[in-house]
Amino acid sequence: MAIAEVTVIPIGTDSTSLSSYVVEMQRVLHQQKGISYELTSMSTIIEGSLDDVFTAIAALHEAPFTSGAKRVSTSIKIDDRRDKESSSVLKLQSVAAKLKAADKGIKPS
Repeated sequence: MAIAEVTVIPIGTDSTSLSSYVVEMQRVLHQQKGISYELTSMSTIIEGSLDDVFTAIAALHEAPFTSGAKRVSTSIKIDDRRDKESSSVLKLQSVAAKLKAADKGIKPS
């Protein structure tokens, strides 16, 4: 399972507001197969097989062009862990457990 953080920035738009582009990109993601995703205030987190994640990223990158953007800048961070199961939820649970242990004075492993 791969986890990607993707930020797509349309450039050369008629307005400084980009929410209409974000709405369209969320619609594009909803049509993608084999992934789950979460919109955050600054980016979108996508989870799935590496191939499905790359397919979704390509669709996201293309979406602003079809909505009239003249240029698009896309930043991608990928966490591709293959030694054990991974997901955003599991990563957050791991941190929460370590924080709880630290609060109790237990040294985390």
